[in-house]
Amino acid sequence: MSLIEAIVLGLVQGLTEFLPISSTAHLRIAPELFGWKDPGAAYSAVIQLGTVAAVLIYFRKDIVSLVTAFFKGLAKREPFGTVESRLAWFVLVGTLPIGLCGLAFKKAIETQFRSLYVISGSLIILAIILFVVEKRASHQRTLADMTWKDGILIGLWQALALIPGSSRSGTTLTGGLSLGLKREDAARYSFLLSIPATTLAGIFELKHLLEATERPSAVSLWVGTLVAFASGMAAIAWLLNYLRSRTTLVFVVYRVALGVLLLVLLQMNVLKPLSGVENVDVPPEPGKQQLEKQITD
Repeated sequence: MSLIEAIVLGLVQGLTEFLPISSTAHLRIAPELFGWKDPGAAYSAVIQLGTVAAVLIYFRKDIVSLVTAFFKGLAKREPFGTVESRLAWFVLVGTLPIGLCGLAFKKAIETQFRSLYVISGSLIILAIILFVVEKRASHQRTLADMTWKDGILIGLWQALALIPGSSRSGTTLTGGLSLGLKREDAARYSFLLSIPATTLAGIFELKHLLEATERPSAVSLWVGTLVAFASGMAAIAWLLNYLRSRTTLVFVVYRVALGVLLLVLLQMNVLKPLSGVENVDVPPEPGKQQLEKQITD
């Protein structure tokens, strides 16, 4: 992987991670359009750590407040006594669905699900759902009004983001709006909810990436991650400001247009649905490798 590729992919990751247009889709599409190899789900997950750092720094005051309230609540035996302590619990509970589903469907997510047909379908279908939810939503509730039911439901929405093209920020934003949250509050909670899931995914995939026999250089990883961090900071600030006074219609139109364009290019054979998917060669686990050797012997 060249430095130009690392910079472009880092920029794509940072700008699209927090907008409801799917970073995974764009990281899959960009290499295909430029004729590059697909960097693979592992590389995508690792440079996500750059956008995780962006969230941690941008929302550092909120995070300190939530963590402090969480432990104070435990110490006082009133774990749900304040809005901040409840939100901390909601983030933890809301992370469980995507964690469990991610482990259960990991192989499919890294291979078949990265088909451009799956991505185009997800872009269009979730755009339509977001449009319907946006039109029907009350936009009245705030984070202080959230309940356990809300936390669990938005967590289930987040799990849908395991399907490439869905967009983690898009599904959680849709989930929040469907429950009547204001757009800015839904986006803010979406960012906070992203921290555990994306951090764990990045660390988990980093281990596999380091074990791989063929992988991008350390320089490419660092450059991609740093560019993702800088562009991610800008995307967070822009989106929060945008949603204070505007709807999500522009993202709906963009998703549908991109999804339709992908289908046209696929039908014209300009793009191949699975070409280059998962180029990172992760070796089998030692025990499994020995078992396979015994079988072949």
